[in-house]
Amino acid sequence: MILRLSLPVAGFATAIVTLFALDATAAERLSVTASHALDIARPAETIAIPWARVNEALPQARSQQLVIKDAAGRSLPYQVTNLNATAKDPQMVGAAYGELLFQHDFKAGEKNATFTIEKATAVVPPFPPKTYARFVKERLDDFGWENDKLAHRAYGPALKAPAPAGSGKEVLATSGMDIWFKRVPYPIVDRWYNIGHDHYHVDLGEGIDMYNVGTTRGAGGTGIWDGKTLHVGANYTDWTILANGPIRTVFELRYDAWDAAGVKVTEVKRFTVDAGRYFDRIDSTFTFSGPSTLTAAVGLNKRPSDKGQEVKVEFSENKADASLVQWVTQRSFGDFGLALIVPPASGFAADERNVLVTAPVTSGKPISYHVGAAWTRGSPFTTQAEYSKHVADEAARLRAPVRVSVMAGR
Repeated sequence: MILRLSLPVAGFATAIVTLFALDATAAERLSVTASHALDIARPAETIAIPWARVNEALPQARSQQLVIKDAAGRSLPYQVTNLNATAKDPQMVGAAYGELLFQHDFKAGEKNATFTIEKATAVVPPFPPKTYARFVKERLDDFGWENDKLAHRAYGPALKAPAPAGSGKEVLATSGMDIWFKRVPYPIVDRWYNIGHDHYHVDLGEGIDMYNVGTTRGAGGTGIWDGKTLHVGANYTDWTILANGPIRTVFELRYDAWDAAGVKVTEVKRFTVDAGRYFDRIDSTFTFSGPSTLTAAVGLNKRPSDKGQEVKVEFSENKADASLVQWVTQRSFGDFGLALIVPPASGFAADERNVLVTAPVTSGKPISYHVGAAWTRGSPFTTQAEYSKHVADEAARLRAPVRVSVMAGR
């Protein structure tokens, strides 16, 4: 029996997965081969296998009792996503599970990698988390997320609410996206919120919140572009976490309707955050009535540096890669780059405060785009040229997904 299907790999591309079953009896292991056609290195490539296929080959396999090994015999961290925690599963087949995930670093020129999956004889302890997200009610309904490379946040309803007289409460209405630049691979979101808002604006050795969002699109916020004006919503109003590490975190933010030149638009963003990556995937679904299509825009703030830090900001557009790259040279905090890759892009635009990548959207149908960033003090990219190459490599990865084949045997 041979089964073929398509599914996301690393939240960034679509892989072709083929399952070979040698016979109808239970297997003792799965042999997995991951391959691709590029010559570049592909670090932190996430291999995703539907749990239904794992259960077919390894009946009643347990999410907490697996061993995954690479060709050198090294045991690998893994994650099983849970798409429906309330699903009944009397047959113990993992009815609520989505995918089995693990990662591999493809070296430059390495185009094939093999792995084995077996049932473990004992419970496997949880792996240290490299991705994480949470609702931060104690900081005016922020929503924070991170992996081992970067951290981010979006702004919630409490920040938008008017300040009671004499309270001094901060008020900001924005659907822009924020970035926190990290120096360390371990989680910092909880720690930074615990030490207080002012402290994470200073680099104390773990990184810094130095990116200005305000009412701009920040680092990858969206809106509707009518050819002259960008129409944007306000703070997210609701959230749902669908998976939360150790390898992949998936969550959704929902935005109430806003007016886009007479058309009411709502938006749901689904974020896929993988370990080891300098890019997140975002799937935005806009809902509206009237026009058959609208033009969505994904943006970057033209002037994101702290006051007194900005020396030079440069943008480069690449139509072939559907990418927009920003490089910010700062006076003393180190330089940083941001990037958007929008595969369905139709063009580029700008308003007074944002540079934009535009793409047509249909009501109820998501568009996928990718938001990346890197800091010279917290990444291997120390120059503008190095970062631009990284973005080009990421665009190439999207065009050439990893292919995964799975064979069940004894």
